Amino acid sequence: MLRLRKHADYGRVYNASKKQHARQMSYFFSLRPEGRRSETAGPRIGLTVGKVLGKAHERNRIKRRLRECVRKHARVLTFPVDVILHPRRSTMEMDWRELDREVAQVFGWVQKALLRETGAREAAAR
Repeated sequence: MLRLRKHADYGRVYNASKKQHARQMSYFFSLRPEGRRSETAGPRIGLTVGKVLGKAHERNRIKRRLRECVRKHARVLTFPVDVILHPRRSTMEMDWRELDREVAQVFGWVQKALLRETGAREAAAR
C-alpha cells in the first residue's frame, strides 16, 4: 500500500474535495496534480484516527483493521488518486466482513466518480 504521509498532501486533498459519507466512515479524495504524478503511479491512501476515537491501543486497532482492508481493496483504484479515510468509533466493534465490505464500497464509489470526472474532461476537450 502506498501511504499518504505528508501534511501538505493531506491539506491539498482536504482543499480539493468535499467530505463524502459512508455508513461507518467519511472520506475525501482528489486526483494528484500533473506535476505530482511522476512521483507515484498508483493511489495513495491516508488514515486519520483522532484521539476522540479512544485511547492509543483502540486507535491502533482501528488503524490495523483499516490498513488490512485497504491493502486488500486498493487495486480497485486505477487512477493516481489520494484518498483519506476518517473512520467512526463504531469501526472498532464492527464485524470484519462489514468493515471490509465498506472499504471496498468506498473505493468503488471513488473509482466511479473519477471515471465520470475524467470522462467529462475528455469530452470537453474534444
